[in-house]
Amino acid sequence: MAKRTSALEDIHRGLGAGLGPWNDMDVPWSYTNSADNQLDAMREAAGLFDLTGLKKIWVKGPDASAVIDMVSPRDMSKVTKGKSAYCPILTDEGTICDDVIIYRVEDDKYLFVYGTGTGDERLALAAKGKNVKLEKDDELHTLSLQGPKAVKLLDANCPADVAAVEFFGLIQTELFGHKAIVSRTGYSGERGYEIFVDRKDAVGLWNSILKAGEEDGVVPCSFTCLNKGRMEAGLLFYPFDMDDKVTPWEMGLGWAISRKKPAYLGREAVLKKEGKEKVRLTGISCTSSKGIIEGGTDLFLKGEKVGAVTSSEYSHRLGRSLALVHIRPGIAEGTKLKLGNAADAVDVTVEDLPFYDKEKKRMRM
Repeated sequence: MAKRTSALEDIHRGLGAGLGPWNDMDVPWSYTNSADNQLDAMREAAGLFDLTGLKKIWVKGPDASAVIDMVSPRDMSKVTKGKSAYCPILTDEGTICDDVIIYRVEDDKYLFVYGTGTGDERLALAAKGKNVKLEKDDELHTLSLQGPKAVKLLDANCPADVAAVEFFGLIQTELFGHKAIVSRTGYSGERGYEIFVDRKDAVGLWNSILKAGEEDGVVPCSFTCLNKGRMEAGLLFYPFDMDDKVTPWEMGLGWAISRKKPAYLGREAVLKKEGKEKVRLTGISCTSSKGIIEGGTDLFLKGEKVGAVTSSEYSHRLGRSLALVHIRPGIAEGTKLKLGNAADAVDVTVEDLPFYDKEKKRMRM
């Protein structure tokens, strides 16, 4: 597959980016400004991310709604024009092969946004024989402005009422004179917005947002900052925290599975797996070390292996090392586990997600 490129790549280089591959695109994993400083800006003002590495497919036509409803285990009839939904995508075995956000831009026009899984293949299967067009779009860029000052900045530079857009709502409008779709979604644990704009407008919009937000402390943010933020917020990253070996029930995503909808890909298998969970996704934390807990490390309770680390980060704001883990069901919050089985293994504490903003109020405020 040919390498995809972001129109912002030269801007990232100018910011001292350490570029590296993700999802067939070089993305800024770091900038000269430290990821901790970026995270502070995102939590206290706003951070601007280039998330064009996410892949996008337009789903258009008379059968668009039927196709979307078939590929998603949620009842998508509730997602009306101007709304969006987070969805795990299922295999025929009822496990997770991707997670996506589906945006209903018009009654018969959706934007299907996915990462490194096989959501596109499942979408194509759902579309087979239907009156629908699936159009991959690498020209559509994704900017993400996340943080408490994002709404004021966007609202002041948009003819539409950005402040009135509800959580997981979207509007088609203009920002700084550029046509854009603005969605109240994100991957940060903060109130934030994802902005879809054409390639030709991406650089101008990026620069305009940063110039308008400079006095308020808005800064460019890297993928390392994104990972730190999503870790604090307990947000999953496919395929590290979930893959096609686990079910939505095990990953705490049962709320996204419809028991009433009569048909969708993976329905029979996923419903049969409910109540048969072999692992549970949760968090662990550790204050005894400022290092990052190593991914893949086994977890032990009284000498018995009970789970493993899936992904991790150190949070300077919370003052402890954090990790998402798969552990044996029934192990309660507050339980002390060992990080490995060596005699001097470090103690970690099971902690329910999210680590930051336990009530999840900030993203919904």
